[in-house]
Amino acid sequence: MADNPRLKITDVRLVNLRVAEEIGGIEAAWNPGVMMNITVGGGSYVEVHTDQGLVGIGPAINPQFLAAANEYLVGKDPFDVEQHTHALRYYVPELAYQGVAGIDMALWDLIGKACDQPLYKVFGGGKDRVIPYASMIRLSTPEERAEMATALVQQGWRAIKLRLHHETLEEDIRVVETVRDAIGDKMTILVDGNQAQSSGEWQPGIQWDIQRALDTALALEDLDVYWLEEPILRHHYREIADLNSNVNIRIAGGENNTLMSDFVTMVENNVYDVLQPESMVLGGITNLRKIGTLAELYGKKIVPHHGGGGIGVIAHMHLVASWPHAPFMELLHDPPIGDYRHKFAIMSNAPQIESDGYMSVPQGPGLGVEINPDLIEG
Repeated sequence: MADNPRLKITDVRLVNLRVAEEIGGIEAAWNPGVMMNITVGGGSYVEVHTDQGLVGIGPAINPQFLAAANEYLVGKDPFDVEQHTHALRYYVPELAYQGVAGIDMALWDLIGKACDQPLYKVFGGGKDRVIPYASMIRLSTPEERAEMATALVQQGWRAIKLRLHHETLEEDIRVVETVRDAIGDKMTILVDGNQAQSSGEWQPGIQWDIQRALDTALALEDLDVYWLEEPILRHHYREIADLNSNVNIRIAGGENNTLMSDFVTMVENNVYDVLQPESMVLGGITNLRKIGTLAELYGKKIVPHHGGGGIGVIAHMHLVASWPHAPFMELLHDPPIGDYRHKFAIMSNAPQIESDGYMSVPQGPGLGVEINPDLIEG
Protein backbone atom coordinates (compact mmCIF):
# COMPACT_ATOMS: atom_id res chain seq x y z
CA MET A 1 0.00 0.00 0.00
CA ALA A 2 1.28 3.49 -0.80
CA ASP A 3 2.48 5.80 2.01
CA ASN A 4 -0.46 8.17 1.52
CA PRO A 5 -3.70 6.25 2.17
CA ARG A 6 -5.82 8.88 0.40
CA LEU A 7 -6.16 7.82 -3.20
CA LYS A 8 -7.42 10.09 -5.95
CA ILE A 9 -8.82 8.89 -9.25
CA THR A 10 -7.00 10.36 -12.25
CA ASP A 11 -8.56 8.60 -15.24
CA VAL A 12 -11.19 6.12 -16.40
CA ARG A 13 -10.35 4.45 -19.68
CA LEU A 14 -11.21 1.52 -21.92
CA VAL A 15 -8.55 -0.93 -23.07
CA ASN A 16 -9.22 -2.93 -26.24
CA LEU A 17 -8.39 -6.61 -26.56
CA ARG A 18 -7.50 -8.38 -29.78
CA VAL A 19 -9.32 -11.52 -30.91
CA ALA A 20 -6.91 -14.40 -30.58
CA GLU A 21 -9.26 -17.09 -31.84
CA GLU A 22 -12.74 -17.44 -33.30
CA ILE A 23 -14.37 -20.37 -31.53
CA GLY A 24 -17.78 -20.46 -33.22
CA GLY A 25 -21.45 -19.81 -32.65
CA ILE A 26 -23.83 -21.32 -30.12
CA GLU A 27 -27.62 -20.94 -29.97
CA ALA A 28 -28.84 -20.08 -26.49
CA ALA A 29 -32.01 -21.75 -25.24
CA TRP A 30 -33.43 -18.39 -24.16
CA ASN A 31 -32.97 -16.80 -27.59
CA PRO A 32 -33.82 -19.40 -30.24
CA GLY A 33 -32.70 -18.66 -33.77
CA VAL A 34 -29.91 -16.27 -32.71
CA MET A 35 -26.28 -17.38 -32.55
CA MET A 36 -23.90 -16.19 -29.84
CA ASN A 37 -20.42 -15.70 -31.27
CA ILE A 38 -17.72 -17.05 -28.94
CA THR A 39 -14.12 -15.85 -29.20
CA VAL A 40 -10.91 -15.96 -27.22
CA GLY A 41 -10.14 -12.32 -26.54
CA GLY A 42 -11.84 -9.41 -28.22
CA GLY A 43 -13.94 -6.65 -26.71
CA SER A 44 -12.48 -4.45 -24.01
CA TYR A 45 -12.27 -3.84 -20.27
CA VAL A 46 -12.30 -0.74 -18.09
CA GLU A 47 -9.43 0.64 -16.03
CA VAL A 48 -9.69 3.19 -13.22
CA HIS A 49 -6.32 4.87 -12.56
CA THR A 50 -5.17 6.66 -9.41
CA ASP A 51 -2.48 9.16 -8.47
CA GLN A 52 -0.55 6.47 -6.57
CA GLY A 53 -0.20 4.09 -9.50
CA LEU A 54 -2.89 1.63 -8.46
CA VAL A 55 -5.21 0.57 -11.27
CA GLY A 56 -8.57 -1.14 -10.84
CA ILE A 57 -10.14 -3.27 -13.57
CA GLY A 58 -13.69 -4.22 -14.45
CA PRO A 59 -15.88 -5.33 -17.36
CA ALA A 60 -16.21 -2.90 -20.25
CA ILE A 61 -18.62 0.02 -20.29
CA ASN A 62 -20.10 1.55 -23.39
CA PRO A 63 -17.59 4.09 -24.84
CA GLN A 64 -20.25 6.80 -24.91
CA PHE A 65 -20.24 6.80 -21.08
CA LEU A 66 -16.51 7.43 -20.62
CA ALA A 67 -16.69 11.23 -20.67
CA ALA A 68 -19.44 11.39 -18.04
CA ALA A 69 -17.65 8.83 -15.85
CA ASN A 70 -14.42 10.84 -15.97
CA GLU A 71 -16.19 14.10 -15.33
CA TYR A 72 -17.70 12.73 -12.14
CA LEU A 73 -14.89 10.47 -10.82
CA VAL A 74 -11.62 12.28 -11.52
CA GLY A 75 -10.23 13.75 -8.30
CA LYS A 76 -12.40 11.60 -6.05
CA ASP A 77 -11.45 8.86 -3.59
CA PRO A 78 -12.34 5.33 -4.78
CA PHE A 79 -13.12 4.35 -1.18
CA ASP A 80 -16.27 6.48 -1.41
CA VAL A 81 -17.75 3.71 -3.55
CA GLU A 82 -21.24 3.89 -2.01
CA GLN A 83 -21.56 7.53 -3.00
CA HIS A 84 -20.08 6.87 -6.44
CA THR A 85 -22.49 4.03 -7.16
CA HIS A 86 -25.53 6.23 -6.60
CA ALA A 87 -24.09 9.21 -8.44
CA LEU A 88 -22.95 7.25 -11.47
CA ARG A 89 -26.37 5.69 -11.90
CA TYR A 90 -27.74 9.24 -11.95
CA TYR A 91 -25.20 10.81 -14.30
CA VAL A 92 -24.60 7.81 -16.60
CA PRO A 93 -27.55 6.16 -18.39
CA GLU A 94 -27.87 2.54 -17.30
CA LEU A 95 -27.35 -0.06 -20.02
CA ALA A 96 -27.39 -3.77 -19.25
CA TYR A 97 -23.94 -5.35 -19.50
CA GLN A 98 -22.44 -2.06 -20.78
CA GLY A 99 -23.23 0.37 -17.96
CA VAL A 100 -21.48 1.50 -14.79
CA ALA A 101 -21.17 -1.99 -13.29
CA GLY A 102 -17.65 -2.31 -14.70
CA ILE A 103 -16.58 0.92 -13.02
CA ASP A 104 -18.11 -0.18 -9.72
CA MET A 105 -16.11 -3.42 -9.87
CA ALA A 106 -12.95 -1.52 -10.76
CA LEU A 107 -13.45 0.72 -7.70
CA TRP A 108 -13.74 -2.33 -5.46
CA ASP A 109 -10.67 -3.80 -7.14
CA LEU A 110 -8.83 -0.58 -6.19
CA ILE A 111 -10.06 -0.82 -2.60
CA GLY A 112 -8.74 -4.38 -2.31
CA LYS A 113 -5.43 -3.41 -3.85
CA ALA A 114 -5.06 -0.41 -1.53
CA CYS A 115 -5.74 -2.71 1.45
CA ASP A 116 -3.53 -5.46 -0.02
CA GLN A 117 -6.34 -7.97 0.52
CA PRO A 118 -8.51 -10.10 -1.77
CA LEU A 119 -12.03 -8.71 -1.98
CA TYR A 120 -13.74 -11.58 -0.17
CA LYS A 121 -11.55 -10.73 2.83
CA VAL A 122 -12.48 -7.04 2.52
CA PHE A 123 -16.13 -8.17 2.53
CA GLY A 124 -15.62 -9.99 5.84
CA GLY A 125 -14.02 -13.26 4.80
CA GLY A 126 -15.56 -16.69 4.66
CA LYS A 127 -14.57 -19.57 2.42
CA ASP A 128 -11.62 -19.51 0.04
CA ARG A 129 -13.21 -21.94 -2.43
CA VAL A 130 -16.64 -21.98 -4.05
CA ILE A 131 -18.70 -24.56 -5.93
CA PRO A 132 -19.37 -23.48 -9.52
CA TYR A 133 -22.20 -25.09 -11.41
CA ALA A 134 -21.88 -25.82 -15.11
CA SER A 135 -24.60 -23.64 -16.59
CA MET A 136 -25.69 -25.12 -19.90
CA ILE A 137 -26.43 -22.76 -22.78
CA ARG A 138 -28.03 -24.88 -25.49
CA LEU A 139 -31.13 -26.98 -25.78
CA SER A 140 -30.15 -30.48 -26.76
CA THR A 141 -31.32 -34.06 -26.77
CA PRO A 142 -31.72 -36.05 -23.56
CA GLU A 143 -28.96 -38.40 -24.71
CA GLU A 144 -26.46 -35.61 -25.41
CA ARG A 145 -27.19 -33.83 -22.12
CA ALA A 146 -26.74 -37.12 -20.25
CA GLU A 147 -23.42 -37.68 -22.01
CA MET A 148 -22.38 -34.12 -21.13
CA ALA A 149 -23.35 -34.56 -17.48
CA THR A 150 -21.43 -37.84 -17.26
CA ALA A 151 -18.32 -36.17 -18.66
CA LEU A 152 -18.65 -33.30 -16.20
CA VAL A 153 -18.93 -35.71 -13.27
CA GLN A 154 -15.71 -37.39 -14.41
CA GLN A 155 -14.02 -33.97 -14.50
CA GLY A 156 -15.11 -33.27 -10.92
CA TRP A 157 -18.05 -30.91 -11.42
CA ARG A 158 -20.58 -31.04 -8.58
CA ALA A 159 -23.60 -29.33 -10.18
CA ILE A 160 -25.16 -28.77 -13.58
CA LYS A 161 -27.96 -26.47 -14.75
CA LEU A 162 -30.17 -27.72 -17.56
CA ARG A 163 -32.20 -25.46 -19.83
CA LEU A 164 -35.86 -26.44 -20.25
CA HIS A 165 -37.27 -24.62 -23.23
CA HIS A 166 -38.72 -27.41 -25.34
CA GLU A 167 -42.17 -27.22 -26.86
CA THR A 168 -43.69 -29.79 -24.52
CA LEU A 169 -43.47 -30.59 -20.83
CA GLU A 170 -42.76 -34.21 -21.71
CA GLU A 171 -39.64 -33.25 -23.68
CA ASP A 172 -38.37 -31.08 -20.84
CA ILE A 173 -38.84 -33.74 -18.19
CA ARG A 174 -37.31 -36.43 -20.40
CA VAL A 175 -34.07 -34.42 -20.48
CA VAL A 176 -33.91 -34.28 -16.69
CA GLU A 177 -34.89 -37.93 -16.28
CA THR A 178 -32.18 -39.06 -18.67
CA VAL A 179 -29.52 -36.98 -16.97
CA ARG A 180 -30.59 -38.21 -13.52
CA ASP A 181 -30.48 -41.82 -14.71
CA ALA A 182 -26.98 -41.26 -16.08
CA ILE A 183 -25.39 -39.58 -13.06
CA GLY A 184 -27.46 -40.78 -10.14
CA ASP A 185 -26.73 -38.68 -7.06
CA LYS A 186 -23.21 -37.72 -8.14
CA MET A 187 -24.22 -34.21 -9.16
CA THR A 188 -26.76 -31.60 -8.10
CA ILE A 189 -29.21 -30.82 -10.90
CA LEU A 190 -30.60 -27.31 -11.31
CA VAL A 191 -33.19 -26.36 -13.93
CA ASP A 192 -33.88 -23.06 -15.73
CA GLY A 193 -37.10 -22.35 -17.62
CA ASN A 194 -35.85 -18.92 -18.81
CA GLN A 195 -39.39 -17.55 -18.66
CA ALA A 196 -38.44 -14.14 -17.24
CA GLN A 197 -36.17 -12.80 -19.98
CA SER A 198 -38.60 -10.12 -21.07
CA SER A 199 -39.67 -7.06 -19.10
CA GLY A 200 -43.01 -7.30 -20.90
CA GLU A 201 -45.41 -10.06 -21.80
CA TRP A 202 -43.63 -11.58 -24.82
CA GLN A 203 -40.34 -13.31 -25.47
CA PRO A 204 -39.07 -15.73 -28.14
CA GLY A 205 -39.62 -19.45 -27.84
CA ILE A 206 -42.14 -21.37 -25.79
CA GLN A 207 -43.93 -19.39 -23.06
CA TRP A 208 -45.16 -21.22 -19.99
CA ASP A 209 -48.46 -20.46 -18.33
CA ILE A 210 -48.91 -21.02 -14.61
CA GLN A 211 -50.17 -24.59 -15.18
CA ARG A 212 -47.08 -25.52 -17.20
CA ALA A 213 -44.90 -24.02 -14.47
CA LEU A 214 -46.73 -25.94 -11.73
CA ASP A 215 -46.65 -29.24 -13.62
CA THR A 216 -42.93 -28.76 -14.29
CA ALA A 217 -42.17 -27.99 -10.66
CA LEU A 218 -44.05 -31.04 -9.39
CA ALA A 219 -42.34 -33.34 -11.89
CA LEU A 220 -38.92 -31.98 -10.97
CA GLU A 221 -39.54 -32.61 -7.28
CA ASP A 222 -39.69 -36.34 -8.01
CA LEU A 223 -36.31 -36.08 -9.73
CA ASP A 224 -34.61 -34.41 -6.75
CA VAL A 225 -33.90 -31.16 -8.62
CA TYR A 226 -32.45 -28.44 -6.36
CA TRP A 227 -34.28 -25.47 -7.94
CA LEU A 228 -36.57 -24.38 -10.75
CA GLU A 229 -35.47 -21.01 -12.10
CA GLU A 230 -37.60 -18.35 -13.80
CA PRO A 231 -40.83 -20.36 -14.11
CA ILE A 232 -43.03 -17.48 -15.38
CA LEU A 233 -42.82 -13.85 -16.46
CA ARG A 234 -40.55 -11.55 -14.47
CA HIS A 235 -42.95 -9.16 -12.78
CA HIS A 236 -45.80 -11.61 -12.09
CA TYR A 237 -44.82 -11.70 -8.42
CA ARG A 238 -48.18 -12.80 -7.07
CA GLU A 239 -48.38 -15.77 -9.42
CA ILE A 240 -44.79 -16.80 -8.68
CA ALA A 241 -45.44 -16.55 -4.93
CA ASP A 242 -48.57 -18.69 -5.31
CA LEU A 243 -46.56 -21.26 -7.24
CA ASN A 244 -43.86 -21.22 -4.58
CA SER A 245 -46.38 -21.83 -1.82
CA ASN A 246 -47.75 -24.91 -3.59
CA VAL A 247 -44.52 -26.78 -4.35
CA ASN A 248 -41.59 -28.11 -2.35
CA ILE A 249 -38.87 -27.47 -4.91
CA ARG A 250 -36.96 -24.20 -4.48
CA ILE A 251 -38.02 -21.43 -6.85
CA ALA A 252 -35.22 -19.13 -8.07
CA GLY A 253 -35.03 -15.90 -10.06
CA GLY A 254 -34.18 -12.23 -10.29
CA GLU A 255 -31.37 -12.08 -12.86
CA ASN A 256 -33.09 -9.50 -15.06
CA ASN A 257 -34.55 -7.31 -12.32
CA THR A 258 -32.94 -3.88 -12.45
CA LEU A 259 -34.24 -2.26 -9.24
CA MET A 260 -33.26 -2.89 -5.64
CA SER A 261 -36.92 -2.47 -4.72
CA ASP A 262 -37.75 -5.54 -6.84
CA PHE A 263 -35.76 -7.70 -4.42
CA VAL A 264 -37.49 -6.17 -1.41
CA THR A 265 -40.81 -7.15 -3.01
CA MET A 266 -39.48 -10.66 -3.64
CA VAL A 267 -38.47 -11.37 -0.05
CA GLU A 268 -41.45 -9.65 1.58
CA ASN A 269 -43.86 -11.72 -0.52
CA ASN A 270 -41.91 -15.00 -0.52
CA VAL A 271 -41.63 -14.93 -4.30
CA TYR A 272 -38.30 -16.78 -4.54
CA ASP A 273 -36.35 -19.11 -2.27
CA VAL A 274 -33.12 -18.29 -4.13
CA LEU A 275 -32.31 -14.73 -5.23
CA GLN A 276 -30.22 -14.39 -8.40
CA PRO A 277 -29.21 -10.74 -8.82
CA GLU A 278 -26.99 -9.75 -11.74
CA SER A 279 -24.39 -7.07 -11.08
CA MET A 280 -24.21 -6.18 -14.78
CA VAL A 281 -27.80 -4.90 -14.73
CA LEU A 282 -27.80 -3.56 -11.16
CA GLY A 283 -24.87 -1.17 -11.47
CA GLY A 284 -22.22 -3.39 -9.91
CA ILE A 285 -21.43 -5.44 -6.83
CA THR A 286 -22.12 -2.63 -4.35
CA ASN A 287 -25.82 -3.30 -4.77
CA LEU A 288 -25.36 -7.07 -4.79
CA ARG A 289 -23.78 -6.86 -1.34
CA LYS A 290 -26.98 -5.24 -0.06
CA ILE A 291 -29.15 -7.89 -1.70
CA GLY A 292 -26.99 -10.50 0.00
CA THR A 293 -27.78 -8.98 3.40
CA LEU A 294 -31.47 -8.76 2.48
CA ALA A 295 -31.50 -12.44 1.52
CA GLU A 296 -29.84 -13.43 4.78
CA LEU A 297 -32.34 -11.44 6.87
CA TYR A 298 -35.25 -13.23 5.19
CA GLY A 299 -33.71 -16.69 5.26
CA LYS A 300 -33.16 -16.89 1.51
CA LYS A 301 -30.30 -18.36 -0.50
CA ILE A 302 -28.44 -16.13 -2.94
CA VAL A 303 -26.64 -17.26 -6.11
CA PRO A 304 -25.81 -14.38 -8.46
CA HIS A 305 -26.35 -14.63 -12.20
CA HIS A 306 -23.27 -15.32 -14.32
CA GLY A 307 -21.74 -11.84 -14.41
CA GLY A 308 -21.13 -11.85 -18.14
CA GLY A 309 -18.68 -14.74 -18.17
CA GLY A 310 -15.44 -12.79 -17.62
CA ILE A 311 -14.24 -10.33 -14.97
CA GLY A 312 -17.78 -10.09 -13.60
CA VAL A 313 -17.65 -13.79 -12.67
CA ILE A 314 -14.57 -13.11 -10.55
CA ALA A 315 -16.36 -10.28 -8.74
CA HIS A 316 -19.31 -12.59 -8.07
CA MET A 317 -16.92 -15.28 -6.85
CA HIS A 318 -15.63 -12.98 -4.11
CA LEU A 319 -19.20 -12.23 -3.05
CA VAL A 320 -20.20 -15.90 -3.00
CA ALA A 321 -17.10 -16.68 -0.93
CA SER A 322 -18.13 -14.07 1.64
CA TRP A 323 -21.74 -15.24 1.96
CA PRO A 324 -22.61 -18.26 4.14
CA HIS A 325 -25.99 -18.54 2.38
CA ALA A 326 -24.57 -18.80 -1.18
CA PRO A 327 -24.31 -22.52 -2.03
CA PHE A 328 -23.16 -22.17 -5.66
CA MET A 329 -21.64 -19.84 -8.25
CA GLU A 330 -22.98 -19.75 -11.81
CA LEU A 331 -20.43 -20.43 -14.52
CA LEU A 332 -21.54 -20.62 -18.15
CA HIS A 333 -20.00 -23.86 -19.37
CA ASP A 334 -21.36 -25.82 -22.33
CA PRO A 335 -18.29 -27.24 -24.08
CA PRO A 336 -16.77 -27.32 -26.53
CA ILE A 337 -17.98 -23.98 -27.96
CA GLY A 338 -19.44 -22.66 -24.70
CA ASP A 339 -16.47 -23.65 -22.52
CA TYR A 340 -15.98 -21.13 -19.68
CA ARG A 341 -12.24 -21.05 -20.35
CA HIS A 342 -12.75 -19.13 -23.60
CA LYS A 343 -13.97 -16.04 -21.75
CA PHE A 344 -11.58 -16.59 -18.85
CA ALA A 345 -8.67 -16.50 -21.34
CA ILE A 346 -8.52 -12.68 -21.10
CA MET A 347 -7.05 -13.22 -17.60
CA SER A 348 -3.48 -14.47 -17.28
CA ASN A 349 -4.14 -16.06 -13.87
CA ALA A 350 -7.80 -17.08 -14.10
CA PRO A 351 -9.04 -19.72 -11.67
CA GLN A 352 -10.03 -23.14 -12.99
CA ILE A 353 -12.29 -25.95 -11.93
CA GLU A 354 -10.42 -28.34 -9.65
CA SER A 355 -10.60 -32.13 -9.53
CA ASP A 356 -12.99 -32.09 -6.57
CA GLY A 357 -15.39 -29.66 -8.25
CA TYR A 358 -14.37 -26.55 -6.34
CA MET A 359 -12.82 -23.35 -7.67
CA SER A 360 -10.33 -21.44 -5.53
CA VAL A 361 -10.91 -17.73 -5.03
CA PRO A 362 -7.98 -15.63 -6.33
CA GLN A 363 -5.79 -14.63 -3.40
CA GLY A 364 -4.17 -11.55 -4.91
CA PRO A 365 -5.31 -8.10 -3.77
CA GLY A 366 -8.66 -6.84 -5.06
CA LEU A 367 -10.21 -9.11 -7.65
CA GLY A 368 -6.89 -10.94 -7.72
CA VAL A 369 -6.73 -11.40 -11.49
CA GLU A 370 -4.67 -9.75 -14.19
CA ILE A 371 -5.41 -9.21 -17.86
CA ASN A 372 -3.39 -11.32 -20.28
CA PRO A 373 -0.91 -8.81 -21.73
CA ASP A 374 -0.67 -10.75 -24.99
CA LEU A 375 -4.30 -9.87 -25.75
CA ILE A 376 -4.01 -6.10 -25.14
CA GLU A 377 -4.04 -4.11 -28.36
CA GLY A 378 -1.10 -1.78 -28.75
